[in-house]
Amino acid sequence: MHIGLVGLGKMGGSMRTRLRAAGIEVTGYAPDPTTTDVDSLQALVAALPTPRTVWVMVPSGDITRGTVQSLGELLEPGDLVIEGGNSRFSDDRLHAQALSATGIRYLDAGVSGGIWGVTEGYGLMVGGSAEDVERAMPVFDALRPDGPRKEGFSHAGPVGAGHYAKMVHNGIEYAIMQAFAEGYELLSATDAVDDVPAVFQGWRRGTVVRSWLLDLMVAALEDDPELTKVSGYAEDSGEGRWTVMEGIANAVPTPTIAASLYARFVSRQQDSPAMKAIAALRNQFGGHAVRTAGTHEPTGPA
Repeated sequence: MHIGLVGLGKMGGSMRTRLRAAGIEVTGYAPDPTTTDVDSLQALVAALPTPRTVWVMVPSGDITRGTVQSLGELLEPGDLVIEGGNSRFSDDRLHAQALSATGIRYLDAGVSGGIWGVTEGYGLMVGGSAEDVERAMPVFDALRPDGPRKEGFSHAGPVGAGHYAKMVHNGIEYAIMQAFAEGYELLSATDAVDDVPAVFQGWRRGTVVRSWLLDLMVAALEDDPELTKVSGYAEDSGEGRWTVMEGIANAVPTPTIAASLYARFVSRQQDSPAMKAIAALRNQFGGHAVRTAGTHEPTGPA
């Protein structure tokens, strides 16, 4: 099988490597001349046998939308586009509708595995028709982890279902990471525990919290036991927000995921305006001491 791959960054480049190792011929395109196989999308399309299959692995948002639109102008009826970035599921329906006007097929694929996927395999959640999924199954089988297909691949439903499943996956990931982070801070704050990295290491076998994320936490602590090399500023890539928004839209409580998302927002505030307001209100109604800006010393009645 021969496919095109648009986007050869950390994920796309590793996916090309894994696909080729599995015997899938890959022609990749990226603006970076040091990584690309061809010099344009036009050349990519021309290099592929018909009916073509093109996997898009670029940042979500305008870049993905522009890439899908450009492919729609270059591909032919019967060709297949697989969108594998972290796009919002609602975009998939728009992409599929636009491409179907010219007979181009569309699948959305949520991809999990990060930089380790090249060796461990990628967890895949796919949306689209059963016919199109079956057509692309050699690609999915090459990318997914070894073992039973159902443990590393799911056909989640129609177009949009793959990215919806990946959105929820990432929301769960936010919450698990937050729980490990809070546990780390508490263990570090108490005098009752001397060796925090050893505790995390000891959880890797036999405990109910053993997991790949725990393994990664252990690796981080082995490299930097007190995490002095990183700042406490955490970004979010959008899926956590979308998960909370979907919870609201469907009247499904997601308090743990929401709290983990808000914790990331808090991490970006050096001096919280909300906490300033609370301090000012406590001072107003009860004469409680406040700390003046730029100091840690309380002023006013205790």
